[in-house]
Amino acid sequence: MAESKYRVAVIMGSDSDLKVMESCIDTLKKLEMPHGVRILSAHRTPEAVSEFAASLQENGFGVVIAAAGMAAHLAGVMAGHTTLPVIGVPMPGGAFDGQDALLSTVQMPRGVPVATLAVGRSGAVNAAVLAAQIISLADEEVAERLKAFRAEQTQKVLTKDSELRQKWPE
Repeated sequence: MAESKYRVAVIMGSDSDLKVMESCIDTLKKLEMPHGVRILSAHRTPEAVSEFAASLQENGFGVVIAAAGMAAHLAGVMAGHTTLPVIGVPMPGGAFDGQDALLSTVQMPRGVPVATLAVGRSGAVNAAVLAAQIISLADEEVAERLKAFRAEQTQKVLTKDSELRQKWPE
């Protein structure tokens, strides 16, 4: 199996985001999506974030997944420094348990989009799937792996349904 032409950049604002974002990374691995993972802060390491964002395309990245909590400016900063698609994953925590991060991520100015997903693990997994969907537009092998991933999801639900109906028949 040939490796995808594009890699997915996963960037987190802090190491406390890693526990949630492991589900994103695991999903990328399951989909056999090459990826890189960084911890860089829009507030504490702004120069490093800018340098990383500026080098994305030359380093073979095709999509960015940015996860941050509270003020959640990381996805917006990344979107401001690259023309690649940026997917924001708001992290739970803080006084508002991720709602502040959700609002910060979704309220981007016109012309600087960030695809904003759910707070937490569901958003993290969906970010990996959405990144693969974007890349699959130019990569047939990724498209085939996505079809297999969806078929596996379907089969899991049908298996659970069958088990339930055996336990409690109509």
